[in-house]
Amino acid sequence: MWKIFSAKILNGQSQTITSAALVLALASLVSRLLGLVRDRMLAGQFGAGDTLDIYYAAFRAPDMVYNLLIMGALSAGFIPVFVSLWRESQDNSEAWHFFNSLLNLLLIGLLVVGALLFIFTPQLMRLITPGFSGEKLDLTIALTRIMFLSPLLLGLSSLWGGVLQSLKRFLVFSLTPIFYNLGIIFGIVFLVPRLGIYGLAWGVVLGAAAHMAIQLPTLFSLGFRYQPILDWRNKGVARLARLMVPRTLTLAVSQLNFMAITVLASFLAAGSLAVFNLAYNIWTFPLGILAASLATAAFPVLAKSAADKDDAGFTKTFSATFRQILFLMVPASVLLVVLRAQIVRVILGVGNFDWNDTILTINSLQYLTVGLFAEGLILLLVRGFFAFEDTRTPFWLGLVSSIFRVAGAWFFALYMGVAGLALGYAAGSLVNLMLLWIFLEKKTGDLNFGEVFKSAVKIFAASFLAGIGAYWALRLLDNWLNTEVALGLFAQGLLAGIAGLLIYFLIAFILRLPEMEAFCRSIKDRLPFKSVAPDKEIIQD
Repeated sequence: MWKIFSAKILNGQSQTITSAALVLALASLVSRLLGLVRDRMLAGQFGAGDTLDIYYAAFRAPDMVYNLLIMGALSAGFIPVFVSLWRESQDNSEAWHFFNSLLNLLLIGLLVVGALLFIFTPQLMRLITPGFSGEKLDLTIALTRIMFLSPLLLGLSSLWGGVLQSLKRFLVFSLTPIFYNLGIIFGIVFLVPRLGIYGLAWGVVLGAAAHMAIQLPTLFSLGFRYQPILDWRNKGVARLARLMVPRTLTLAVSQLNFMAITVLASFLAAGSLAVFNLAYNIWTFPLGILAASLATAAFPVLAKSAADKDDAGFTKTFSATFRQILFLMVPASVLLVVLRAQIVRVILGVGNFDWNDTILTINSLQYLTVGLFAEGLILLLVRGFFAFEDTRTPFWLGLVSSIFRVAGAWFFALYMGVAGLALGYAAGSLVNLMLLWIFLEKKTGDLNFGEVFKSAVKIFAASFLAGIGAYWALRLLDNWLNTEVALGLFAQGLLAGIAGLLIYFLIAFILRLPEMEAFCRSIKDRLPFKSVAPDKEIIQD
């Protein structure tokens, strides 16, 4: 039975963008819900104070290593390179030779960089958190050193995931963040009582190990066998190296944004860094479920169209996915603003997370949400450049946007505190969206702007009316529900959200939005998986 389940379900191949996106979205929903459970446990146990400031600050350096050394290589062009090599030979030997070479080079790089940063962690953390001192700084350094194990494990896991995405084994790939969050929750429940704050750091390491381990069986089933080779002259490695330098610089800009936020927050009131991160985690809930799932599923198809010089196919896929992200993200943004108080109070309003913490988080979430739909579209736009193996343009555009983001965060924080950090961050997202669209359209010649604009006007109008409906539903339910208890708040937010969504879908149906029709088809369709032997052609539109 296990072999049948593994072959047909876990190792099954997603046949369309819609089916792949649904798999990713459902798994992301579970993962994000676990993430909210994690944050509720953290907020209730520690409150928005020094402890959570330390925990989130300790994430910064390991997260930087992961993004620069791993995501810089994989997101830059691993999928297009691996796919092209997979198709070039009957036995896929060239693809696995490239994979093993990259694996060993990446492992050596992570060990060397991790060791150096472990030694110089005190100096690094004084730069990242200049507002920390004494015991708060010492604990941040200690937790950071433990967490330096996670980039090593996540690096290997991300390489496995690159293969699984290339070969459209999205189900197993989508399970990884679920296991990551389970590891962190295990740390909160079982390790913190025994190890104190250090249990949080070891929970992160445990989650990273689970993230890696879950993908190994499927990777081996696809034909992977480890080889201790260091072929840095391999054509695939050389091709990827050319792509990863500008992409790494792009991610460095993104990391500098977070570093800047951390530096600014370290000078604000205690708990400001925790508040920003908790609001940010709620903000990314719809981002990860809706936009990231569609962008990730569309990328292999965009890469194939670009490789085949199929401009019409690229534009068609890009435009349809762009409009589908708009269709989902704009109403999500509006409802998140309307329901922000209920959401924050239900998720975080427990234990040591007091009323002042709640108000600060509500305000931060409100301003972050201004840039939510833009951030979702950025995920697709950047992949549009990557499909053409262009990683330089997103870097320069990201650099310009970061100037607006950091300057805005600094300026607004002077007058608004932590909420100003959120507003500055959102402003940078809007600037980045506009720049990426302008330059990608220039590159491709046509992104079907007319169709996008026509749909966008209808989507924004429907979302606005849905927001009004949800707001009045909240006011009406105030008279019927006891909103002083969590259950009443949850019911109020849920019913108002449902009312808003029903209004949105009704208006979208009346306006005959094609995105509404596509959404309905995706709900009706089953998730079609087909077991495909590793040596078969698997790249399909």
